[in-house]
Amino acid sequence: MKAMGTVPADFDAVDGELQIAGQGVTAHVAAAGDTPLFVYDLARVRAQVAAFRAHMPPGVSLHYAMKANPWAPLLARMVPMVDGIDVASGGELALAVAAGATHISFAGPGKRDRELRAAILAGATLNLESEGEAERAIGIAAEEGVRPRLAVRVNPDFDLRGSGMKMGGGAKPFGVDADRAAALVRRIVASGADYRGLHIFAGSQALDPDAIADAQASAIAFAAGVSRDSETAPPLVNLGGGFGIAYFPHETPLDLTVIGRRLINALATRDPVLAETRFAIELGRWLVGEAGVYLSRIVDRKDSHGETFLVTDGGLHHQLAASGNFGTVVRRNYPAAIATRFGAEPTETASIVGCLCTPLDRLADRVALPRAEVGDLVAIFMAGAYGATASPAAFLGHPAPLERLVDGDAAICPE
Repeated sequence: MKAMGTVPADFDAVDGELQIAGQGVTAHVAAAGDTPLFVYDLARVRAQVAAFRAHMPPGVSLHYAMKANPWAPLLARMVPMVDGIDVASGGELALAVAAGATHISFAGPGKRDRELRAAILAGATLNLESEGEAERAIGIAAEEGVRPRLAVRVNPDFDLRGSGMKMGGGAKPFGVDADRAAALVRRIVASGADYRGLHIFAGSQALDPDAIADAQASAIAFAAGVSRDSETAPPLVNLGGGFGIAYFPHETPLDLTVIGRRLINALATRDPVLAETRFAIELGRWLVGEAGVYLSRIVDRKDSHGETFLVTDGGLHHQLAASGNFGTVVRRNYPAAIATRFGAEPTETASIVGCLCTPLDRLADRVALPRAEVGDLVAIFMAGAYGATASPAAFLGHPAPLERLVDGDAAICPE
């Protein structure tokens, strides 16, 4: 038997059935029409936004990194809740514009000319990843007769300790190396472009609040150095994100109190060259990850060499991360449950697997569960981020998952 992550707080059962936003899982499935189904609880997202506002220094902006979950109905509700939307492709840019976003920043290596052009014409801020990208953007803006909004994404000379994915330090395809940032700022200013500041992203999915606070302090100090070297203070410094969520056994939810307290001090004591600079934090999974539950139905129960397999109509083609195949070095179990027997005592060890012809398609590996039968619903928690759009949905031609957004006990989409 292997351990699972802890089910997020406040999920409960009525008559043995998991409730999501005040409704039982069978009601959600009936309303959506089928499984597999992602259910997103908007109230949980709002609670995360409120927690951020309560703990971070006044005036620090909150940006939503929409790569975490770009589903249009959810994105439309995120836009008024946050201060900006961060996109990573021309496709995401189009979705953000359609959702009504007016404060958009665009980061990501390998932007094509048509993406640069679309961002410039939309008034988005381009977080430049290289000197070559800067020259292309400046040239395209000249062709269009538009003053582009340009910022510099920096590959910092530090990383975020303990992060699940390090985005800074050493050779990286992301951003301009730290020792070349000031020169690029001078080039942007000299071109007549609208210089918008610095984007400093050191890592993601960290649960150590002191490590995040250290990275933020380093980013503030670095921004001051670039300002002095370039003789130009940045209007905005995006401190990146890195806020993690507790997916796995023995992980502890992130303590925002430590981060907020230390960031207040770091901003209060910052170099005077940054006196007029504004600051932002860019978050994705931390905002929406816990709000999502993935539901699939058991279609077969089988035993093989003494092991029990609960075969579902879902799988890694919808939930690649939960299967352990999305950047995880050692496979560990997300929180999972038999949603139609929620809260029942475990009576067996079983693996929850999907419907694909690959041994990688395992949503829970040898975990303690109440006995489940064909027809029961399985819940995979922490499914609100990097789910449907971060998974190989076209593999083997199975249908795309359904998605449902609810707010309290009221359905938003689909009705």
